[in-house]
Amino acid sequence: MSDPLKHECAVALLRLRKPAEYFRRKYGTSLYGFEKLALLLEKQHNRGQDGAGIAGVRFDPEPGEPSFFIEKSVAATPLADLLEKLAPKLNSGDPVYSDELYLGHLRYSTFGRHELSACHPFVRESPCLNRTLLLAGNFNLTDTRDIFKLLVDTGHHPASKADGYLILQLMAHCLEKEKSYQPPEDFELAEVLRKTARHFDGAYTLCGMTGDGTAFALRDPHAIRPGFFYFDDEVAVVASERPAIQAAFNRSTAEVQELPPGRAVIIRRDGRIEFADCLEPGEKRSCVFERIYFSRPNDADIHHERKELGHKLTPGILQAVDNDFDNTFFSYIPNSAQICFHGMLEKLCDIALRSGKQVRFGQVAIKDAKFRTFIADAACRKDFYMHVYDVTYGLVRPGADTLVVLDDSIVRGNTMRNAILPILDRLGPRRIVVGSSAPPIKYPDCYGIDMATLDELVAFNAATDVLKERGEMDFLFECYERAKAELAAGGPCTNCLKPVYDRVGDAALIEAIAARLRPEGMNAELTVVFQSCEALRRCCPGHTGDWYFTGDYPTPGGFRVVNQALVNHIENCNERAY
Repeated sequence: MSDPLKHECAVALLRLRKPAEYFRRKYGTSLYGFEKLALLLEKQHNRGQDGAGIAGVRFDPEPGEPSFFIEKSVAATPLADLLEKLAPKLNSGDPVYSDELYLGHLRYSTFGRHELSACHPFVRESPCLNRTLLLAGNFNLTDTRDIFKLLVDTGHHPASKADGYLILQLMAHCLEKEKSYQPPEDFELAEVLRKTARHFDGAYTLCGMTGDGTAFALRDPHAIRPGFFYFDDEVAVVASERPAIQAAFNRSTAEVQELPPGRAVIIRRDGRIEFADCLEPGEKRSCVFERIYFSRPNDADIHHERKELGHKLTPGILQAVDNDFDNTFFSYIPNSAQICFHGMLEKLCDIALRSGKQVRFGQVAIKDAKFRTFIADAACRKDFYMHVYDVTYGLVRPGADTLVVLDDSIVRGNTMRNAILPILDRLGPRRIVVGSSAPPIKYPDCYGIDMATLDELVAFNAATDVLKERGEMDFLFECYERAKAELAAGGPCTNCLKPVYDRVGDAALIEAIAARLRPEGMNAELTVVFQSCEALRRCCPGHTGDWYFTGDYPTPGGFRVVNQALVNHIENCNERAY
């Protein structure tokens, strides 16, 4: 993706089901659990590069000794920094670090809070070990205001309105409502999870552990956020991505299962594994952006689906270049569009072979480095920003060739307009065709991606351009009034923004997006080709969470968010919609 998004976090939960001596004898290390947890996190590092945290629970500590440890980092390379800090402590022989149960997390600072207190795992301590709670996850809730009010109404004084803090406090509240002490074998953690999760509207894969050594994982009832698990007689493990578990434990794809939606996986302190119904499963609406962009393509299913996205986009690309293989050069925007490009290339070669043509292709755009804005002068800053990408010269014939570049999606369009297109235009192509493996992103997200306002979506801005050109801005204000009325009523909402896109139409919208993407002074013609929603569903049939493109949100909170985003836009309010 050319536009950087703050998005998915990663979580890893690991329980050793054999005594430490077993792993020392079999694997020759007393740090087997820690090493495997480190590998699980490293294999998911693309999901969170702003913070890292690891916690471990010690079984049967003596009174007066801590029952757990926790370390966090927000260094430039937080995971590496965290592992370096923990390694000497784990090697010291200190019994506090002799753990059988670990919880790790990698964080993207979605809302800009780049500080240790915002890093998972979160901790709520209690004098009773089975009431001490450590929590980490990949989540975003739309109803944090309601949960905040619930806590206040039950006599609490919440110190934050962040969803992670509120989830922790609400779960701790449900723990506290249980008897002050129960034997661990009688403790019904599943009931606590039921009482807590029934208040959630949003997306989540939550992992946690209590101070006495009980662990759990819970996924939202629509399976929006990803989660996978594996267990055998040695270990039980949960992670955000399946390939991380496969790599850490050398398992096949079939051996690593998806966390069931609405159900909890509970790992008892004695190592027994149970599944408990917590919430009624809803329609499965797993996030399709996982398949397009977030998760790494070393998952076999994701790899296949991204190639299919390239297959399905090929006819539109060929139509845009008038089926002219002789005068077209095909390329992609690194790095997440690469597998999709392979799929498109596969289809192109098949078509070209039947017609006696050749496909000219290669890597034209090269991502040079991450650029940090440290220059005060705006003109110089813009010039440096453009050179985040470099190009391969001599592949495109100036004045003759059409250059096709494939991207996985276009969200804001800033990088495409300010960096990619200006430097590609230097190659002198007659025309540039930008292909997007995803449809236009029309609606804000509230389940994990940093797209909470309409103003940052190039598709929405393009739609308003069309309405202005047609003299139909009154229609946008009519939709705003309906959104405001539905929010004020306090009941279920409909998507009051959808009629705007219906009125504009896809053809006019795509043309207006291309106009917005076109940088000043660009010489080449510019065409943009998007994937259709119908093709996307055929490519990713098991992941129907496509509200970014269709406005069809999986929870009631999503419809409130889109209406609030529209109200905020019209009222020039800079607040987030949730």
